[in-house]
Order: sequence, then structure tokens, then C-alpha cells
Amino acid sequence: MIDEATLDRAVSAGILDAGQRDALLRLARDPAKPRLPPEPIASLSVDDQMRLVGGGNDIFVTVGIVLLFSGVLFALRAVLPADSMLLAASLAAASWGVAEIVTRQKRMRLSSTLLALVFSASMAGLLLDFIGTRFALPGAINAFSLLALRGDALPIGLILGLGLIAAACVYFIRFKVPVLAAIVAVAGTGLAFLGAVLIYHDRMISGDIAAPGPNQLADVLSSALAIPLLCGMIIFIVAVFLDLRDRDRQTVWSDCAFWLHVISAPLLVHPLFILATGQEVFSGQIEPGVTAGVLLGVMMVVFVLVALAIDRRSLLAPTLAYFGSVGIYYLVSGAANTTGIPPFALILITIGAMVILFGAGWQRIRRLIIGPLLPTSFLDRLPPIKA
Repeated sequence: MIDEATLDRAVSAGILDAGQRDALLRLARDPAKPRLPPEPIASLSVDDQMRLVGGGNDIFVTVGIVLLFSGVLFALRAVLPADSMLLAASLAAASWGVAEIVTRQKRMRLSSTLLALVFSASMAGLLLDFIGTRFALPGAINAFSLLALRGDALPIGLILGLGLIAAACVYFIRFKVPVLAAIVAVAGTGLAFLGAVLIYHDRMISGDIAAPGPNQLADVLSSALAIPLLCGMIIFIVAVFLDLRDRDRQTVWSDCAFWLHVISAPLLVHPLFILATGQEVFSGQIEPGVTAGVLLGVMMVVFVLVALAIDRRSLLAPTLAYFGSVGIYYLVSGAANTTGIPPFALILITIGAMVILFGAGWQRIRRLIIGPLLPTSFLDRLPPIKA
């Protein structure tokens, strides 16, 4: 017979979730009592099974964690200096200690996510305090003060970025909290952007490239969009790889993929939105022509098809926010001029209807579009299409 310690290790390894563990224990304690089969989930998207909230008690404990750490933070600020490393270290240690009960033993999902974020924020604060003691940071942040930091920029970035990644990895090894995948992705993207900025700065100082004039800064910033776009593609590929390894979304790695999709979506959509519409980086003014409108429509269709194929609605939220609002605005502006209805109202109505449509009929839409569109050999590698 499998003991409780083995079941706990299975939960930690992502083989079982906490509900399955408890059901097995109840069955072992009372094997003669008939059990009703679990409610079918065939009609739900596997994306809906992303284990985030564990019930009313989980929410109750989450509220308690917010109150506890708010009180601890105010108490520590009252007795410690604002820049004391002990403050951040105490919060990190407290979050780890509470997680030993809430996450390690009780496997509460929402509470565990909050504790992981508290730990990550505390470690970021601790690293920043450490950086402040090792490097002479300017009192005011502006273009000139940042240029003066060139010599220390790389070690500061490595300490902060790699330190945060290392802390997230250690916490994940212990507690298996999926949101830490997003922390690692954000920290890695920040390091990539810092590296690109330093390379551009050094090439400009050495004379390999000319310094941009005031009227060229917008073009430089637009070119810099290649960094988040590339990072978004890498994060998206990693998330899809994790999804394809767990088609039924039964392990913790599929939950990590969910958070990676949440991070990759804005990194992909925002640069593509600016490039397609010709949005001015500084003023935000948008002047899309016919070609840009066509590109918006094509990219929106592509994002919808990809989201349906991999069964991840998290890709559609920024797509609807960026592509849908502007694209639909120019589609309905003519109708607004004849009916007198404000274009913004029509945008909200259209996007809201699309969200409800995809939310209520996601699997049916997947079955009608993705089923006939892709070959069977490819469908067998994707998340199953529910009947």
C-alpha cells in the first residue's frame, strides 16, 4: 500500500494534484463505501484546468497572508531603517516559512502563488539593497546619470537578474509553484534588453554607429522592439514545448507553460502592433493606412488560430486589447458616423462579444476550425479537442 509520504512526493513531482491525493486517501481509509465518479471535464478546455485557485479555504488563507505580511512589513519599517537589508531578508524568510505549511503541506494554490510572489519581491528588494551597498548609485535617475553607470551596469544587471533567477529556481525546486516560471522569463528578458542597450552604447561610443539625433530617437526605440519580440518568441516556444510534453495538462509543467504564455503574449503583440500600425513611440499617435489595416487583420487571425491550436486563451487577451481595439475602431468608425454611436462604445461591444463567444464556445470553435484545418498527425501532438 502506498503511504501518505509517497503521495506527498507524487504531488510535489506534479504526478498528482492535491485533490487526487485526498481522494486516494479517502478511498484507502474507507474502501467499502461506493464512490461517485468525478464530474466530467470533457467539455472544458484543458486551459481551464490551470490549477490556480483551490477553493474557498484557499481564498480565505490568501486574505490572511495579505493581512499578515502587511502587518509584518509595517512593523519592520517601524523598527528598521528603510534601506536595511534585514527588512527584505525577513520578508523572504517569513514567506518561505509560511510556504512550508501552506504550499508544502496543504498545497493551497492561490496562497502558494501569492507567497511565491512575496518571496520574489523580497529577494528583488534584498538584491537592490545589496547593489546599493556595493555600487555608488546616483540620487536622481536621468539620461546623464545612467550614462555614468556604464562601468557598473553589467555587474548590477547580472546581480539583479541572475540573482532573481537563481532565487526563483531554488524556490521552485522546493515548492513547485508555477508562477515562478514567469519571474524567470521576466528577469531573462530584462537581462537581454540590458545587454542590447550596452552593446548599442559601446558601438556608439566607439564610433561604429552614429549617435542618433532628436528626430531619430523614435526610430531607434522602434528598432529596440526587436529585443522583446525575440524574447517573446523564445518564451512562447518554451511554453509550447512544455504544453506538447503534457497534452492533457496534468503536471506542474503545464501550469508553468500557462504563465509563460501570459508573459510571451504582450512581448509578441505589442511590438507587432506598433510595427503594423506605425504608432509613434513617443506620442502614441497611430496613423495606419490600408496596408497596416490588412496586417492587423492577418496578425489577429494568426494569433486566434495559434491560440485555438495550442488551446491557450491567454494569447487572445493582449491580441484583443491591441489589435482588436484599433482594427475594429477603423472598421466601425463609418457606422458610428451614420448612427451617432461613439466609436469607443462599438469597440467595447464588439470585443466583449468576442470574449463571450470564445469563452462560452471555445471547444466547439476549436473542433470546427482546428479539426478540419490541421492534419491528424499534427492534431495528435496538440492538446486533445474535447467533444
